Amino acid sequence: MSDHVDVLIIGAGLSGIGAAHHIQSAFPRRKYAILEAREAIGGTWDLFRYPGVRSDSDMHTLGYRFKPWTQAEAIADGPSILKYVRETAADAGIDKHIRFGHKVVGASWSSSDARWTVDAVHNGLTVRLTAGFLYVCTGYYHYDAGYQPDFPVIEQFGGTVVHPQHWPENLDYVGKKVVVIGSGATAVTLVPALAEQAEHVTMVQRSPTYILALPAKDVIANSLRRLIGPRRAYSIVRWKNVLMATLIYQLSQRRPKVIKAMIRKAAAKQLPPGYEVDVHFKPRYNPWDQRLCLVPDGDLFTAIRRRKASVVTDRIQEFTPSGLRLESGAQLDADIVVTATGLRLLALGGMRLTVDGHDVKLPETMAYKGMMLSGVPNFVFTVGYTNASWTLKADLVSEFTVRLLGHLDANGYTQCVPVNDDPRVTEQPLLDFDAGYVRRSIDEFPRAGSRQPWQMGMSYAHDVVKLRHGRIDDGVMRFTALR
Repeated sequence: MSDHVDVLIIGAGLSGIGAAHHIQSAFPRRKYAILEAREAIGGTWDLFRYPGVRSDSDMHTLGYRFKPWTQAEAIADGPSILKYVRETAADAGIDKHIRFGHKVVGASWSSSDARWTVDAVHNGLTVRLTAGFLYVCTGYYHYDAGYQPDFPVIEQFGGTVVHPQHWPENLDYVGKKVVVIGSGATAVTLVPALAEQAEHVTMVQRSPTYILALPAKDVIANSLRRLIGPRRAYSIVRWKNVLMATLIYQLSQRRPKVIKAMIRKAAAKQLPPGYEVDVHFKPRYNPWDQRLCLVPDGDLFTAIRRRKASVVTDRIQEFTPSGLRLESGAQLDADIVVTATGLRLLALGGMRLTVDGHDVKLPETMAYKGMMLSGVPNFVFTVGYTNASWTLKADLVSEFTVRLLGHLDANGYTQCVPVNDDPRVTEQPLLDFDAGYVRRSIDEFPRAGSRQPWQMGMSYAHDVVKLRHGRIDDGVMRFTALR
């Protein structure tokens, strides 16, 4: 492979493979490469291997726009998603452009050369590449370690403590008492999966989360696929699901009491008679202040009805040799404790950016259209939606990038950079989302702005207009040619 490419993509996960597909399809003669820190394609879907790992979005929107999801299950398990991503890479020959085991540590832009110089560590040595355009698809999770609070005297516990991000391959939980700490998407996925073989699984939560049961299979999607073929059916179902998700999100913002009542009623129907629904399944916040947790076919509720799982809403006072002591005084015995306590975020994979010799301090930059950085030329990054499927936004970012590169070619430009010189624009957090993992790290990320095009859009329909069809030369993006 050449040490200079036209486009260098960082990350071979869901976003990176999609980005490569768009770039390769639009510009078959351009040279591109993908640098992947790990030794495999898949990103998040290769990293997380805990029991039951699955999507928390339907695959008709989490899947790529250009590659229909054809399996019957709309809420898919991790291995199926990983297979889908790897098939996409293999079918298009994208896998031949990936350099595995290359962790990018720094990237430096030179305006005089109109190129990036990128340093990556491979087998302990620094490898250097140059590129005309840098496309970062690292997501925002910290792959080295998840978040775990400092639990009191955790060292006293005589059993096994596991974080889902680093699940041991041969962990034996058959016939064991398992406690899962947490109430987010990971916890509600783990509990029913572990309950199939464990003696009992207890989910300990400080406060409840909104949990909504959906059918694992989309009857409409499966019927349409038989009637009109997979590609046309996929497009229809994709928009059907986008519109339904948007409706629920907008109602959650404008009529939260209606959605609260709907979710509570649905949960109560699936729980045992007399169950304390308001204690364990009535959050203090409004729907979509944090992400809704989806459970396919209500599997969490099924495990509770069968008494294979239970929920305890309390705070942990301390670990004991045999389990946990709660602030209420209750004692929970456990052989295994799973700390599903959240994730850590890491902006741009932790790489250092410089522009013409000056360090780029991310919190001092502003995100243009949620995908470029003010003052940073020929640079795009992908951050998906928090209120919808990640890939919906990732696909649009790729489409805009293709249009942007085409504009450069058509006009003989070599550099594009968004410039914020509007004094009316005030700073806002990049992600307006109340989840703990966001609150802990958001100050390390770029900022969003109070006005377009600096706002971080969270509406797919609006972003389709802006990113797929909006003007490229909008007065904020500045273009120059290398002299």
